[in-house]
Amino acid sequence: MTDLYTKAQALFPYTQSMRRDFHLHPELGFQEVRTSGIIAKELRELGLEVSTGIAKTGVVALIEGAKPGPVVMLRFDIDALPIHEETGAEYASQTPGLMHACGHDGHAAIGLTVAKLLNAHRQDFAGTAKLVFQPAEEGMGGAETMVREGVMDGPAPARTLGLHIWNGKPLGWIGIAAGPVMAGASSFKVVISGKGGHGAIPHLSIDPVLAAAQIVTALQSIVSRNVDAQKAAVVTVASIHGGDAFNVIPPQVELTGTIRFFDTAVGELVHRRFEEIIHSISTAMQCQAQNEISEITPPVINDTETTASVLRAAGVVFPAETPDTQPYVTMGSEDFAFFQQKARGTYFFVGSNNEARGLNYGHHHPKFDFDEEVLVRASALMAASALEVLKDA
Repeated sequence: MTDLYTKAQALFPYTQSMRRDFHLHPELGFQEVRTSGIIAKELRELGLEVSTGIAKTGVVALIEGAKPGPVVMLRFDIDALPIHEETGAEYASQTPGLMHACGHDGHAAIGLTVAKLLNAHRQDFAGTAKLVFQPAEEGMGGAETMVREGVMDGPAPARTLGLHIWNGKPLGWIGIAAGPVMAGASSFKVVISGKGGHGAIPHLSIDPVLAAAQIVTALQSIVSRNVDAQKAAVVTVASIHGGDAFNVIPPQVELTGTIRFFDTAVGELVHRRFEEIIHSISTAMQCQAQNEISEITPPVINDTETTASVLRAAGVVFPAETPDTQPYVTMGSEDFAFFQQKARGTYFFVGSNNEARGLNYGHHHPKFDFDEEVLVRASALMAASALEVLKDA
């Protein structure tokens, strides 16, 4: 295991070239035909058993160790975003309106590099590494679809591992924490119906704008007055649409937004209070409310034992560094949680920004880019973590 970082460094030209190729040709969720085709080709050239077409564009490869043993699943997401790139990089997206603005191009390249590293170490482990290249992570249900189509079967993993290059932290930082590290998330749409009319004679109307305004304000009381102050939740109304003219009260107003939480019980409380507030205020204002709440993903909750294995691997690969082990990394969501519901595991973060080079824009920003040295670090750490988990499972 001690030479994995050195080997990852030697593979850097390959990793970088793959990452830049994926970056040049971004594809949205469930449309990653070119991307998955390249991934499958690269894996087959290693002599691996490869399956394609899972959740439309997902790819799975198996690396068998020298002896039978447990199965560890390594997940790498591959989809891009509907964002027009503004980096000006030589490898900038060639598809207007699409870009890899979250680092999944790096994840795909890391996954291919990890395949090379583990394939070269077959004699060093007992068991199977199951590499999963997942489509449609960006809120489109890719992980849930893969689970539904049997990715967690034949062979079934005992543990799961996932990673994210993280531009919120500098190159050299590693976040490996047990417990909740990314939030559960749901989206909502609320339609408040009243009776439209002229703005000069509001008493002849039933104003849904007024009801919507009171609902938006009241929803903020859920976190401040219903959720334990030692726990965390977010209720965000992100859009309000209603009316077209300055002097006309519209018949309907639509609200959309998101709910985030780490603790499942807190999530249930927030959802219950959300519905109570929506309907009680609407009724009080003589309006009617219809609401839809759609689950995006459960929270990502890291298993204690698997996290300990990843921390030991980090100690070997980066002996001079101390990982950040604080939980609650972000209120962002990650559908890796659906895999964790089937097999306990750990999702960790590898710092990737370089402020001195201007590589410090946030994820989903049109100028998002990262220091490519993170590709070496993440590849070595993921490969080492897989070997450590197989040894401990």
